[in-house]
Order: sequence, then C-alpha cells, then structure tokens
Amino acid sequence: MIDNINWYPGHMKKTRELIQENLKMVDLVIEVIDARIPISSRNPIIDELVQSKKRIIILNKSDLSDRSENDAWADYFKSIGNLVVTMNCMSGGGVNQLYKALDKEQNEKNAGRPIKKPLRMMIVGVPNVGKSSLINRMTGKRSAQTGDRPGVTKGKQWLSLKNGMQLLDTPGILWPKFEDPKAGLNLAFCGSIKDEILDTATLAMELIGILSEEYSDLLMERYKLEEISDMPLSTMEDIAMKRGFILPGKRIDYERCARTVLDEFRSGKIGHITLERRENYD
Repeated sequence: MIDNINWYPGHMKKTRELIQENLKMVDLVIEVIDARIPISSRNPIIDELVQSKKRIIILNKSDLSDRSENDAWADYFKSIGNLVVTMNCMSGGGVNQLYKALDKEQNEKNAGRPIKKPLRMMIVGVPNVGKSSLINRMTGKRSAQTGDRPGVTKGKQWLSLKNGMQLLDTPGILWPKFEDPKAGLNLAFCGSIKDEILDTATLAMELIGILSEEYSDLLMERYKLEEISDMPLSTMEDIAMKRGFILPGKRIDYERCARTVLDEFRSGKIGHITLERRENYD
C-alpha cells in the first residue's frame, strides 16, 4: 500500500490565508466535493475555517459515481445542516437546482431591506474537484481555467454572475498530512494529487484491489476478464494481456496498463463507482 502521501506546496498555505481573509465578506460558502469520495474530498481545514458560515455542498461528478450512493450522501449532508445539490458541473446537470437554492438565500438576505444587495459567495474545495467547471457554468462563459490535473486555478478571482450575484473563486487546497492513508489514496485515484509524485503502477494496483472487492462485475465487464484474482497484481497482468500491453520480450507494460486503468476509472468508462459508501461512515 502507498503510505504517507503528502502534498502541501506553498500556494496551499496562501489559499488558506486567502479564505481566512475573505470569509467575512461572503454570505455563504459553496463547497465542491467529489461524489465518488465524499469524505476524502472534504478538507478538514475548510471545516475549521468556515465554521458556522452557511454552506452549500455540491456533490460533483455525480455522473461518475454510484447513483444510489449519491442519494445516501445527499441525505447525510442535509441531516447535518447543509444545503446539498447533486451536480455534473461539466455538463451543467443540477445547475438549475443550485440557482433555485441561491435565489432563496438572496431573497432571505434582502427581506425587509430597502436596498437590495447581491448575494456574495466563496467557492472552495480540493484540487481537481470541479470548481472551475462549476464557475464556468454559473457565469455562462469561460471565466475560470479548467483542466484534468490539480493546481490549475492560481489565485483569487471575484466574478459576477448573470443574475448579479458575486462569487469568489479560490485555488484548490489540500492539507499538510493525511491522518488516514485511505484519504490520500482516494484523492490520488480521483486525480486530486499530481500523478507525477506517485508510483503510478502501484497506485493502479491499489485501485484494482478495491474494485475487485467492491465492483468486480464492472471490472470484469470492462476488461473482458473471466475471473478476478485474489491478487491485484495478477488481475493487473490479466488486464494488460487482454489489452495487448506487452513490451518486447513478452514483458508486461505495467506503466501503460496502470495509466489506462486510472484514466478509465476517472472518466467513468469502468462504470458508476463510489469508493466511499455511506453505510461505512456511521
């Protein structure tokens, strides 16, 4: 197992300071999390900073996750006092529900006020969770740069929405040390930690081990496997053989196989998968 995944570059510290400095200027916080890993993609530092500020939880990438788990996690976050919207920020799925929630908040803010003020929001989340895609959907234009790698958004951006509301974008922020090694692994599986700092082959083998236990049917169907081995390495080699990832001398191309498995998991080609099931977090 990959242990002690740590990634806390200088801009993470600056982002924490940015959130602290600007929190008093906003009416609510929009926290974007990955529906496939609803716990691992929630930064405990954000909880510490935001505290009692009103929050909307965006369960993003819900098109890639297990749909029954989406409902279970939405119910959970509502039960602890958050507004929740299930979304696919790339396609815009759920954006109308988000606007309805924001309109309600703005009307409550301005109730009884002779001068109406626009709702001001801050958007937060870990790297590569979909904040920039959400912003582009909300503004109706390419206001924020997007990418399939962490660390794309570099600095503070105040943006005006079509309905006059104002949104503060912040770079993705991780925390200095993952107390639970599984959190670091889950973030790595989903692309929130740069692949360049990881052993890709070992990471993919870890993912194959989890999928073999939780979603063996999807793994077998995607890679045309007749059975799933108890050993993730053997399953990885079977996948490589099926896909023809062979080097000269009939050697397995582990790197190419690993990249394929990770990419196909992240893009949803293996199937609708949630790595953190609600029933395991009571």
